[in-house]
Amino acid sequence: MFCIDNRCTDIYFNLAAEEYLLKQKRENYFMLWQATPTVVIGKHQRVEAEVDTDYTQQYGVRIARRFSGGGAVYHDRGNINLSFIETVKQPDFVYYLQQVVDFLEKVGISAYADQRLGIYVDERKISGSAQCIHKDRVMYHCTLLFSTDLDTLNAALNGDPDAESRIPGSRTVRAVPSVRSEVANIKEFLSEPMAIKRFIHLLFHSFVDDDDNRIYRFSAGDMEAIERLKTEKYACKEWIYHKSALTFT
Repeated sequence: MFCIDNRCTDIYFNLAAEEYLLKQKRENYFMLWQATPTVVIGKHQRVEAEVDTDYTQQYGVRIARRFSGGGAVYHDRGNINLSFIETVKQPDFVYYLQQVVDFLEKVGISAYADQRLGIYVDERKISGSAQCIHKDRVMYHCTLLFSTDLDTLNAALNGDPDAESRIPGSRTVRAVPSVRSEVANIKEFLSEPMAIKRFIHLLFHSFVDDDDNRIYRFSAGDMEAIERLKTEKYACKEWIYHKSALTFT
C-alpha cells in the first residue's frame, strides 16, 4: 500500500485527490490529511439543513461537498483525516475501522465502534466515517477529532432541520439528514499530554512502518489532474450547493 502524508490543507484539493485516487488509479492508498475550518457535507445532503451559513460566512468557515454519502462533519487543524482507497473483490469497511481502533489502543485509548462505523470513547464520538464504491474500487475515509474547536463545530453544524428535504433539481431524491452525536477530542483521553504533530507522526508511521507499505508523493501529472478536478468540480458552487450536482459523477 502506498502511504501519502498530504500536507495540503485546501479542502477542495483534498476531496479531489480522494476521487482521483479512487477513479484514476489501481494501486492501494492510505492518505493522511487535514483542512482549514470547513463543514463537509455528504453527497446527498442539503447545505441549508446541515449548516448555519450565516455563522460560516461570518467566521470564514468553508463549505464543501464530498463524493461519498453520510452526514456532515466539521474540519479544522485539530482534526485528522484518514482515507483508505483500494481495489478489492469484496468491500470490508470494518477492516479499515479496526485499523484505526487498533492504533488508538496503542496510544492508550480504549475505543469502540457502532453500527454506523463511528468511533467512541466513554459514549462520546471521536470519529465519523463515510464509504463509497466505484466499480471494484472502494474508499473508506474517517475523521479523528484530536483538538478540534468543539464550540465552532457545534455552531457551524446547526442547520435548519425544516429545510426542504428534496435535493434541488430532483423530484425524487431526498436529502439525507445527519445523525447528531455528542463529540469529544482524543486529547482528553490521553494519559499524558501529546502534541497533535506527534500524534500524526505516530499515526502515519503505524502504516508506513509495515514492510508491505511505502511512501508515495504526488507526481506532476497527479497534481495537474487533481487541480483540474478541484477547479471543475469541488470548488464549484454548483457542486457544493447542489444547484446542478446531479449532473456530476
